[in-house]
Amino acid sequence: MSAHRIKDTLNGKSIFSGGPKVVAIGGGTGLSVLLRGLKKYTSNITAIVTVSDDGGSSGMLREDMGILPPGDIRNCIVALANTEPIMEQLMQYRFTEGSLKGQSFGNLFIAAMNDICGSFDAAVREVANVLAVTGKVLPVTLENVILYAELEDGTVVKGESQIPIKQQAINKRIKRVFLRPSSCRPLPEAIRAIKEADAVILGPGSLYTSIIPNLLVKHIANAVNKSEAVKIYVSNIMTQQGETIGYSLSEHLSAINGHAEKLVIDYAVVNTGQIPESLINKYETEGAAPVVIDYHAIRALDIRTVEGNFVNIENGFLRHNFNELAECIFQLIQEEKLQKDKRRLLDYYYVAGKLKKYENS
Repeated sequence: MSAHRIKDTLNGKSIFSGGPKVVAIGGGTGLSVLLRGLKKYTSNITAIVTVSDDGGSSGMLREDMGILPPGDIRNCIVALANTEPIMEQLMQYRFTEGSLKGQSFGNLFIAAMNDICGSFDAAVREVANVLAVTGKVLPVTLENVILYAELEDGTVVKGESQIPIKQQAINKRIKRVFLRPSSCRPLPEAIRAIKEADAVILGPGSLYTSIIPNLLVKHIANAVNKSEAVKIYVSNIMTQQGETIGYSLSEHLSAINGHAEKLVIDYAVVNTGQIPESLINKYETEGAAPVVIDYHAIRALDIRTVEGNFVNIENGFLRHNFNELAECIFQLIQEEKLQKDKRRLLDYYYVAGKLKKYENS
């Protein structure tokens, strides 16, 4: 399926005035990139964000203040913000000297709001209000969760930041990841958003440390499966050092299924655009390569692919072109809505016909 027809069928202004209810699940850079594109087409966005980060500035605040890691939340808020550029620069500013060296102002802002508001979810809500965010940003859980990984040789690694480091050192694939406590419960608002969604989007982002941890929180995967929303997985363009080196697209999808009660995914959005040779060579030094789209195996999983050119180069790194990605996704959502409306209409006529036949008999 091609994404180019979206310009003929979608009107940014009319869709933005309300628009389909979209839930995006993930964390890290990938989710924030996706959100920048989505907000151009709908104001009904809910970002559900992982809170297992324990590295960098977020990890320091988590350890020192006992709050949930704010980094991924901050990135999503900034991506959905409708404010002056200077405010975005301020939220992303990192101190370069003194005792605050390495700390993000935005993370400190959220930490201060946490103290003022008395809870992390209230703090996130207030920060989002200050920055005039389109939609909502929600932590997937309010519990202090720790992410673990078991490698193929039985080694167990504790902590999100340590997983890619140990995986590379031992050079064994990740067998599974899990959370402690395993009984951690989701934010009720996140479950409601999934239940009411027209589309649920997973990715792009780190498979084992950004996407799957959300699905391990109790009831999240089940809520996605029960939702009538179209379920979309946005594939990474490249495999990732420390997590998915050597993975094909079907292996990414199988890993999600294996962790998330056989999650029902309808579509995989994949890049078929050409990647510059220089970038391929750069990523090869880390063992990374373009994700192979193994169509036969994907069809066996009963998942359809949606192709497009999503290549974007930012500061020497490969990223998704969020404009092209959002257009593709909303074309897909519109087509799915049309098909559902047709099915409902046919069902209506079928039922009406049966009733008429029954009344005449």
